[in-house]
Amino acid sequence: MVAERQRGGDGGPEAESGDDRKPQSDEAHSAFTPPLGVPLPPVPEDEHPTSEFAIPEGIAAEPEPPRQEGSAFTLPAGAAPPAAAAERTSGTPYPAFTPPYGIPKVSLTKEAPWQDRMRTMLRMPLAERPVPERAEKPEGEEAGPAVPRVLDLTLRIGELLLAGGEGAEDVEAAMFGVAHAYGLGRCEPTVTFTLLTVSYQPSLVDDPVTANRTVRRRGTDYTRLDAVFRLVHDITTQGLTLEEAYRRLAEIRRNRHPYPTWALTCAAGLLAGGASLLVGGGLVVFLAALAGAMLGDRLAWLAAGRGLPEFYQFVAAAMAPAAMGVGLSVSGAHVQASAVITGGLFALIPGRALVAGVQDGLTGYYITAAARLLEVGYLIAGIVSGVLIVLYGGVHVGGRTLNPEAALQHQVRPVVQTVAAMVLVFSFAVLLQQERSTVWVATLNGGVAWVVYGALADVAGLDPVPATAIAAGLVGLFGQLLARYRYASALPYVTAAIGPLLPGSAVYFALLNFAQNKLDTGMASITKAAALALAIAIGVNLGSEMARLFLRVPGAAGARRAAKRTRGF
Repeated sequence: MVAERQRGGDGGPEAESGDDRKPQSDEAHSAFTPPLGVPLPPVPEDEHPTSEFAIPEGIAAEPEPPRQEGSAFTLPAGAAPPAAAAERTSGTPYPAFTPPYGIPKVSLTKEAPWQDRMRTMLRMPLAERPVPERAEKPEGEEAGPAVPRVLDLTLRIGELLLAGGEGAEDVEAAMFGVAHAYGLGRCEPTVTFTLLTVSYQPSLVDDPVTANRTVRRRGTDYTRLDAVFRLVHDITTQGLTLEEAYRRLAEIRRNRHPYPTWALTCAAGLLAGGASLLVGGGLVVFLAALAGAMLGDRLAWLAAGRGLPEFYQFVAAAMAPAAMGVGLSVSGAHVQASAVITGGLFALIPGRALVAGVQDGLTGYYITAAARLLEVGYLIAGIVSGVLIVLYGGVHVGGRTLNPEAALQHQVRPVVQTVAAMVLVFSFAVLLQQERSTVWVATLNGGVAWVVYGALADVAGLDPVPATAIAAGLVGLFGQLLARYRYASALPYVTAAIGPLLPGSAVYFALLNFAQNKLDTGMASITKAAALALAIAIGVNLGSEMARLFLRVPGAAGARRAAKRTRGF
């Protein structure tokens, strides 16, 4: 028995036969194993399955055509050589497929204004934008400035431009130009009325870096605006280091305004006096409008010093010239009292914000345009409130009724009105804190615009709305040409020059009719004022676009892309 146990433990035949007699578990069987006693199926002769595309037996296969050996980069038969093909595709958009000679390289020379170069790249798809030029640096030196510092500098420059009244498209172009100059090619700036955002993604697999900045204070200083434009020009063309750019930006922010406060107050009075001469007033009217506007400016400064919102500042500034005009009318003086109030309105109408709002809307920045136009609406509501309070008292309490028909007497005095228009533009330029070198250019531009308007409206008998649009178009055209020549912003040459074209008389007539409960006549006057304001804004924008349309960007390949993002089809 011991021997049998040893033989059974050796794993011999006896052990195997003993195991076969034991019942096996279910895990030892396979679902595909035939049961005991059933023979296995025969093995197929051909284990390789056939394809449904295989040729059946008995049918001969077609012979393959001979393959022509060659390079994948050779031009197909009948294709033009690269030189001829480049000439054929110049001035046309890229085809839907990649041609054998490649996509033409986009080369934007630095001799062109940076606004045109950056605006052209912003309107390109991200894949077609040229790669930033990176200078080769020795080993051990950093590859470039830190991305957060570049984004911070970009946002600070954009903040100064947007706070100074620059259009959203030009602000985006400046921000993209700064980021592109420091090597951030895949950069997307976004501008709204109060928020600036810039996002940079090094590649498709990297996480984006995003920064934003809020614009809380707005001021009018075109000297600072020109300095920022020069800084952007130097960054994009001369390659300033990040430290130099920060130093110059700090100097720009520390610089004081070029004109003192008393000069701004005198300029406001001179602007109202020139506007009163423009609408038919005399010497007495000029002095009354001058005094009323200066008093209104001081009241606005007092309200601003007490921290009141801008709406109440405009209410206070509008009440002073209106009270001066009503006082002259009540006193019985034989003067055109309505010209005093009209002159004060010329000094308060926010023409700069109106032009910027319409321009943003025409270039596709609808959120910023809506916010700017809403701001214009609030400011005009403040002017209306201040003037209506005084006019209501003058009409119903003063015992003397203002006569709007007498104020509508139009006088043609070409020499006096041209000089008055230039005085108005000069004063407006001082209020905008422009550089002294640009004041006389803007004054000349405004004088030419008034001469054109007078020739069309008074001599040719054209309706005031198209005459205003044509004159404003010339202002925008000349301003854009001067800006391109000096590599600067067009606002200093345009904003003050449209001063004589502002609808001050129409606004006054509408308010006076409202005060006398003549709603139909008042609505007609306010509609005319709105039409004139839109004619100014559209004319200025159209003149600027004409300058960009006919002056081609040097080195830009392909046609100029439209500013609108969506085309509706």
